[in-house]
Amino acid sequence: MTAYTPNLGDVVEDTGTRKIGKIMGFAGPYVQLRPIGGGREWDARPDDLRPVTGAQALRSAFAVANARSRGEHL
Repeated sequence: MTAYTPNLGDVVEDTGTRKIGKIMGFAGPYVQLRPIGGGREWDARPDDLRPVTGAQALRSAFAVANARSRGEHL
């Protein structure tokens, strides 16, 4: 099995936090992720990232949109 190499713009799961985000940049040894629906970026270790399927990314985006429609903040 080959290791995943993160690329700018990829949608990934941070297995350390169990959150899905879009790769926004790289800072030192970390990858900067932002939640699919926007929000505060966080740093993740590249070894903790795994690519997600289109269906998983869409499910995450719908969860954010539904929470917003209910007045919740994720």
